[in-house]
Amino acid sequence: MDQDEGLTAVDNIVTQFNTYEDFLDSQITTVDLYYLEDESLARQLVELGYRGTGEIVKREDFEARKAAIDIARQAERTQKKTLTSAGKELHDNFLKALAMREEDNRAGKLSTVIFIRDRNSHGQEVSGYIDYAHRLKSEDFEVYFNGKRRLLPRTTDMSFYNWDSHIAVCNSSPNYQVIADNPEGLLFKYKRDRKILNVDPKAHPGDNSTRIPIQTDLYAHAVLFDHVSRRKT
Repeated sequence: MDQDEGLTAVDNIVTQFNTYEDFLDSQITTVDLYYLEDESLARQLVELGYRGTGEIVKREDFEARKAAIDIARQAERTQKKTLTSAGKELHDNFLKALAMREEDNRAGKLSTVIFIRDRNSHGQEVSGYIDYAHRLKSEDFEVYFNGKRRLLPRTTDMSFYNWDSHIAVCNSSPNYQVIADNPEGLLFKYKRDRKILNVDPKAHPGDNSTRIPIQTDLYAHAVLFDHVSRRKT
């Protein structure tokens, strides 16, 4: 039995029984109890491998896997609770698309770059590229998903341009390095796998990346770029 099969067997046992003693009891037959006349002794013999009707699992392995599975379940429950889009009745395609990607961006399974072009509260046309995962960690998206505010590019995002004042700003984020001096246009390098994301609508977005235009009533123009990292962690 290889390591993966061993872990699977232990996981099956751990999820089936609440305690190690419950597992030991399941391995004891009525014949064992008849001859031994001592439940504690019968458990000890099963634990040592002298008695039992199935898989031999050490106490430390059982308890270690039990703790690991409990931690994973708790983390999953916590992750679901922290989703700001959960339970919201979303009508616009843009917010629906962000909600679909929120959990994976928080978990690092997916990295989404958001392009938005629209007018700000001063009536100025602005556009820019937003690192969705970074913004999720640095601010509360509750106000966006409940419709109290609109998500707009900021001067602190990966790219920001004010078409009226001609202010242009680029910033690398925790997830992306901005390559602004490329003659063919703006590029973003994903730091985990070093893959290049090309946001030029006429070019291919790059390896493991997808460009998704969003039909939305909230913005003049909105596009999502999804990147899936293939780097093993």
